Amino acid sequence: MGSTFSYTSLCFIVVTIVSFVVAAASAEEFKVGDAVGWREPSANETDLYNHWASNKKFHVGDKLRFEYRNDSVIKVHKWEFYHCNRTHPVSSAKDGNRTFNLNRVGPVYFTSGDPEHCKKGQRLSVEVLPLHPISQSPPQPRPISVAPSPAPLSYSAAAASSVPAAVILAVVVSVIVTVAAASA
Repeated sequence: MGSTFSYTSLCFIVVTIVSFVVAAASAEEFKVGDAVGWREPSANETDLYNHWASNKKFHVGDKLRFEYRNDSVIKVHKWEFYHCNRTHPVSSAKDGNRTFNLNRVGPVYFTSGDPEHCKKGQRLSVEVLPLHPISQSPPQPRPISVAPSPAPLSYSAAAASSVPAAVILAVVVSVIVTVAAASA
C-alpha cells in the first residue's frame, strides 16, 4: 500500500508541531511590579516600572497582570505614554486586576488612568519579542517508534494551561504513526 508521505516528511511534521506546542506552553504571565503591584510611585521611585521591566524579556503570547487598588490602568499609544495623556486609550480598566495579552511584536505602553500618577512614574513600556525560542539548535528528527503507553500523567494546576495543546499533539502523533504504519 503506497503513501505520499515519506519518512522525512513525517518527522518534519512531528518536529514542527512539537515546536509550536512547546512555544505556546512556554508563555509566561508577569505580575507588573511583582510584590509592589501597580501603584503610584513615591518621589524617589519614579523609575520603578522601568527598572522592573529592564531585567525581563517579554514575548508574543505572554501576559501582563496589573493588580491595584483605587487606581486604573490604560493601554495607550506612544504619544499618550510620553505625555501622560489619556484622551485616546487603546483600552482601560479600573477593576483592580486586569491582564493584558501581548499578542504582537513591538513596543506596548501602559499608564495609570490618573495623569498625576503617570507623571510621577506610574507608567510602563515593554518591548515584545517574537515567540519564545525553543532551543539554541533545532531539534533533530528521530525515528518514530510504537512503544507501550506511558504511565498516566498526574494533573497539576501548572500543567492545566498546556493540557489542550498536549491533547492536540497526542492526536496528531497518533494519526502520523497510523499513516506511517499503514505505508510500511
